[in-house]
Amino acid sequence: MSLPIPTPDTRAVVTGASSGIGEALAAELAARGHSLILVARRGELLEALAQRLTEAHGVTVEVRAVDLSDRDARAVLTAELADRPVSILCNNAGIATFGPIAELDPGYERDQVELNTVAVHDLTLAVLPGMLARNSGGILMVGSAAGNMPIPNNATYAASKAFVNTFSESLRGELAGTGVHVTLLAPGPVRTVEPDPAEASIVDKLVPDFLWISSEYTAKLSLDSLAKNKMRVVPGLISKGMSVAGQYTPRALIAPIVGTFYKKLGG
Repeated sequence: MSLPIPTPDTRAVVTGASSGIGEALAAELAARGHSLILVARRGELLEALAQRLTEAHGVTVEVRAVDLSDRDARAVLTAELADRPVSILCNNAGIATFGPIAELDPGYERDQVELNTVAVHDLTLAVLPGMLARNSGGILMVGSAAGNMPIPNNATYAASKAFVNTFSESLRGELAGTGVHVTLLAPGPVRTVEPDPAEASIVDKLVPDFLWISSEYTAKLSLDSLAKNKMRVVPGLISKGMSVAGQYTPRALIAPIVGTFYKKLGG
C-alpha cells in the first residue's frame, strides 16, 4: 500500500496550509513530488509558500484564499474540487477557543463548528466520488486528542474534534478494499518554531518544552501512516496520554481535571 503516485494532472489539497501542520504537510507532499492546491484565508502567505515549494521541488502549486467557515465561499471550492482529480485531501484547517462557552462570542463559536466539522464533511464528500472512481486516494483527517473526552472550557473545539475523529474512523470502515486510504491524525501540542519568551502564549507557558512535537515530524509521520493506511496516528506524549485517558478513565472523573487546566488557557 502507498500514497497515490504523483502525476501532472492530480493535486494534493491541504487546508489550513498557511502555517503550522498544514504548511509542513504541503512541504512534505511537495518534496514527495505532489503538485498542490493550498487553501487558507491568508492568500499572501499561501502565495509565498507556493513560490518556495515550486522553486524547491519543481511542482505546480495553486492557491485558493478561502475562508472555509463561510458556506458560500466554501461551496465554490467544493464545486471546483469535485471536478478536479484530487489524489490526496488533508483536512487540516481548524480553530479553537478556551473558556466558559457562555462567555465566548456565539458567532465565532458557530464559525468554529463550520470550519472544524462542516467544512471537513463538505470537502470529503466533494473529492470522494472521484477517488472511488479511480480506486485510489488518500484522506488525512486532522482530529485531536481533545476529541476523545469532554473538556470543559474547550467545549466547542472538543466536540468538533470528536466529530472528526468518529467520522474518520467510520468512513475508513466504509472504504475498506476500495483503494482509498483514510487516516486520523490526533496530535497534542505542535509547534513550528520555539517562540520568543516575550511573545509566548499561555499554552507555550503552561506546556513544558519536552512535550511539544514539531510540525515537520508530525507531517512526515502522518503521510507515512496514510501511505500504510493506518487508522490513527497519535504523535506526542500528551496526545497519547489523552487518548488513553479518554478511553479508560470515567468521564465524570476526567472532565473536571482536564477542565481546570483548560480554564487557565482561557484566562
